[in-house]
Amino acid sequence: MIGVQDLRKGTTFIDDDGNLYRVLEYQHVKLGRGNAVIKTRLRNLKTGATIERTFQSGGRVQDVRLDHHQVQYLYNDGENYHFMDLETFEQPVLSREMLGDAALYLKENVTVDLLTYEGKPIEIELPTTVDLKVVETAPGFKGDTATGGGKPATLETGVVITVPFFVNVGDTVRVDTRDGSYVTRV
Repeated sequence: MIGVQDLRKGTTFIDDDGNLYRVLEYQHVKLGRGNAVIKTRLRNLKTGATIERTFQSGGRVQDVRLDHHQVQYLYNDGENYHFMDLETFEQPVLSREMLGDAALYLKENVTVDLLTYEGKPIEIELPTTVDLKVVETAPGFKGDTATGGGKPATLETGVVITVPFFVNVGDTVRVDTRDGSYVTRV
């Protein structure tokens, strides 16, 4: 058991109803006279639903230990994403709902961490950055960089990010998977 004041972004726990949650956002709010509440935004790891929940200070939840496995992304069949465990060669399958936005950064043969609870796959942890090829963007023109802005670019996985004007179709860019921002041209 851990106190709700110890919840932080990324913490996984089980509530009183037996649901498995991961903390997406955490805020400690002091109400005065020593009272406080902890406001959280949580994702149910079994259903993928996101909820907001407020805990009273001093409450407790059951913490959970998740197992980490190195897996390689193989392919998707439209609805499900197929991976291969690099140690046992098992091929776990995760649905699009379970992956959420992480599916936008998956490229064939990329290695990610698969988190499991009681032998069942829950979600994946992406590397901090991934390199993706630009497949569609407006052409850059001389003098565009004077304002320091950017333009939208569609990458090979279908995700759209804002890139500097000098990036062209065919370039490979490094993307931060935490917020979907452009890092550098590779």
